[in-house]
Amino acid sequence: MIILNFSHPLSAEQQVQIEAAAGEAIERIVRVETHFDDQAPFGPQVVALFAAIALAPEDWQRGDLLVILPSLSAIAALVLAEVHGRAGGFPPVVRLRPVAGSAFDRYEFAEILNLQEVRRGVRKERY
Repeated sequence: MIILNFSHPLSAEQQVQIEAAAGEAIERIVRVETHFDDQAPFGPQVVALFAAIALAPEDWQRGDLLVILPSLSAIAALVLAEVHGRAGGFPPVVRLRPVAGSAFDRYEFAEILNLQEVRRGVRKERY
């Protein structure tokens, strides 16, 4: 699988946990430095961000793309819209959580959120 990481670098332990939860080996981690200018519109900035990502069209469509979203919700929403447009559906998303009881600002793997499955479930209830 390919991990598209818009957040902090993953530790070796987090990578092992993600592989176990996904049931697939990590083929590549694409780290995307996500720093936006708060004084400028976000739309053009996300377009520029994605233009710099070195993935071929077939990489977007192969079905094993896993995303780690940026923490700012407005940017995360734009990232999801861009990935959905390129991949043809919502990607699964990694959720990290603070390590309980840690004196340091550390995060651990929590779960993989299947957004496409959530969407399918909601669509069944729509009608």
